[in-house]
Amino acid sequence: METAKIRLFSPPRPVFAVCSAQESVLRLSRIPQNAAFLQNSDRSVTMKPGLQQGTVADLTWIVDASMVITLGGDARATVFSTPNMILLMERAAREALRPYLEQGEESVGIDVNIRHLAGTGMGDTVTGRATVTTIEGRKIHFAVECRAGDRVLGQGTHVRAVVPVAKIIENLNSLTPSASAMSLTASSAELPTLSTLQVNVRNRIAHVILNRPAALNAVDRQMTGELEQLVAWLAGHPRQVRAVLVSGAGRAFCAGDDVRELPAIAIEDARELSLRQAQLYLAFERLPQTIIALVNGDALGGGCVLACAADLRLACHSARFGMPEIRLGWPPGYGLAQLTALVGKARALQLCLTGDPITATQALDWGLVNELVPAGQLQARGQQLCERLLQLPAEALRATKQLIHLDEGTQPKVAHRADTEAYIRCLQRADAQEGLQAFAARRPPKFTEP
Repeated sequence: METAKIRLFSPPRPVFAVCSAQESVLRLSRIPQNAAFLQNSDRSVTMKPGLQQGTVADLTWIVDASMVITLGGDARATVFSTPNMILLMERAAREALRPYLEQGEESVGIDVNIRHLAGTGMGDTVTGRATVTTIEGRKIHFAVECRAGDRVLGQGTHVRAVVPVAKIIENLNSLTPSASAMSLTASSAELPTLSTLQVNVRNRIAHVILNRPAALNAVDRQMTGELEQLVAWLAGHPRQVRAVLVSGAGRAFCAGDDVRELPAIAIEDARELSLRQAQLYLAFERLPQTIIALVNGDALGGGCVLACAADLRLACHSARFGMPEIRLGWPPGYGLAQLTALVGKARALQLCLTGDPITATQALDWGLVNELVPAGQLQARGQQLCERLLQLPAEALRATKQLIHLDEGTQPKVAHRADTEAYIRCLQRADAQEGLQAFAARRPPKFTEP
């Protein structure tokens, strides 16, 4: 089960929140790293007042297939796993602190000491409870336990530290070059001259045109880097730019990733590029501006994901949407969660398993498109919508966008890692090589793998 309601007990009144049950349990191996965040961070953490000894948070999950381990290879011995039990208790502690965090603050686990006392199976309801026992400045100590009904499954202690999110990003950037490449840190500098994008800002509206019309605006490595620069610049100019219109030059919106680059790219470079592109489109939802895609033609593969990443989508009647990667021999490398969030599981499966595109009218019916507009009026309608948004309160718009995207939970934010690994695995197989050769030769592929 992906979401769960939290009950927080802390005077003067209870607070209710919604969170996701999907999160990496690798935090346990990062305890020294998180302690370093605390040691190296500055003293700018303030927190909101009110947190006190005895504050309690309960978090309830229903155990699903992602939370269990099968022991001895016997399906009858399938139980709620220890890492997920610990994760549940950690998440309860995190939620206990959430109402007291200032903007830009987050809590990280720096110590955990848990005993696993009993087991429970799939489908059972489990509740993690975290109770504040000691507050030492930015370090908060908890007593934690996990129950299934009246049975105690596990109990112990947990310590979390409140740190600036900016400091976490800074530390991660210093640890791995790839993390640095994908951090998309806000930039207050001027936007450099770009060759694959046209960007014009008028009256606080940025008009962005994907400018590779001869390639149907397919996203190559250069455009990926320039889109990253654009996103960083937008993040650093929340007042100068309030809304963004994205369209494609020529007859297409975006034909997806430029697969013509793949034969010349090493497999590790292909993995990093896919992860960068996934992070790029996920970053759209964190931008302070409202992003509107003006889909003036085909939006396929990564181009469909780009449209999904926008906050609103207007399309002309001749536009098509599709996820054709399967016809090349691999699954989509990113964007499945974003697509599914918009159209639902059944329709996402239809798009991705068949590779068949849908019309703009179908996309409107499926909820993928907000409005259909005659082709000659698409820019004017986008401009009109932006001008309407400019009349609304800026901070309220930013907060509303942020809250709606946060309500999806964490699963859509991390699912691209599995997408990319499946893509890379399939990319190395014979069928993918056949798909690439067929694409280059403009012939139907002949897949032969069983």
